[in-house]
Amino acid sequence: MPFALELAIDPSTLAILALVAFTAGFIDAIAGGGGLLTIPALLTAGLPPHLVLGTNKLCATFGSGTAALTFYRRKLFAPADWRGALLATAIGALLGALIAHWLPAEWLNQMLPAVVFACGLYLLFGRTPTAPSEQNLPITRGRQWPQGLGLGFYDGVAGPGTGAFWTVSSLLLYPLDLVRASGVARTMNFVSNAAALVVFIAFGQVAWVLGLSMGAALMVGAFLGARTAIKGGSKFIRPVFILVVLALTARLAWQHWFGQA
Repeated sequence: MPFALELAIDPSTLAILALVAFTAGFIDAIAGGGGLLTIPALLTAGLPPHLVLGTNKLCATFGSGTAALTFYRRKLFAPADWRGALLATAIGALLGALIAHWLPAEWLNQMLPAVVFACGLYLLFGRTPTAPSEQNLPITRGRQWPQGLGLGFYDGVAGPGTGAFWTVSSLLLYPLDLVRASGVARTMNFVSNAAALVVFIAFGQVAWVLGLSMGAALMVGAFLGARTAIKGGSKFIRPVFILVVLALTARLAWQHWFGQA
């Protein structure tokens, strides 16, 4: 049961996970990819993979919601332009979370390190597209459904790097600058996190005390990170963040793929 597993986590581990969550929230609001830190951290704390995904969705919902609200209040996201993406993302995330529930734990133990590692490599070496020269053109609505369904589904099944993928794909598909693309990413990430969380709650796959503690830390980090992102840039913090992610994931792969302690 989730609550029994929560009680097995000592205060020092809880404090470390809260610190990781704060860092993840800060970085996620700037560059995306906060789940690349929280998921490996939860796995290394000894939680089973389904509980990791559900607990991560709980704390990520706090962080992405805080960042999304910050962008909205600064008038950097207009919901009326993104109705299709909002609905498609919610549907995709619900379907993805249902699929994740039925995947065997052994598959998730093997899959999650690979997904996180691949996303980390992509974010480390991939270049963020430059903003288009014309940024006041209408937002194309026909592209929102496949984008929302695909990224929502991915976030429901696994999730690491979803915010960064939203930012990059939005820059490629729409006439947006980097800050407004980040506003879209944070909002859609919140929608997919919240939708998937409903499924994980329904199946009892959320460690509430741990998730709420990390969620509070994520909120603070996301608030500060969103303000930093709006003021400008993540060139220094992004490579350091990804290198930490790759190190954590290498540790998980060593443990779950090669059976080493």
